[in-house]
Amino acid sequence: MSNKSIGKKIWAIADGYIPPESHGPQPEMLSHETVSILNSSDEEARVELTVYYSDREPAGPYILTIAPRRVIHQRFNDLDDPEKIPLGTDYACVIRSDIPVVVQHTRLDSRQAENALISTIAFSSSE
Repeated sequence: MSNKSIGKKIWAIADGYIPPESHGPQPEMLSHETVSILNSSDEEARVELTVYYSDREPAGPYILTIAPRRVIHQRFNDLDDPEKIPLGTDYACVIRSDIPVVVQHTRLDSRQAENALISTIAFSSSE
């Protein structure tokens, strides 16, 4: 049975921010942001992330590959090629894939013992 691609090729996350401090055992409770990408198709997905800042030119592309019928949970904290994303800095991200995928954004803020977790589906473009 063939798995049809679901999702979109272009996505955006407007509210990026990796808290600079953490509380609790690591790596589980390290403050972080994650982009989760679902590839439901039978083809490998090549995905490019471009990171936009309020005070300088964009960084990227950061290249990810998602195997067929798989999902990845990529922490923005771990992206380092072409450069690390600075902690405590506002940013946004545009995600472009060569096939339709589904994108979700999650932030764990563990700067204090009472942790905060947000998760939302990214904005998808109709292009």
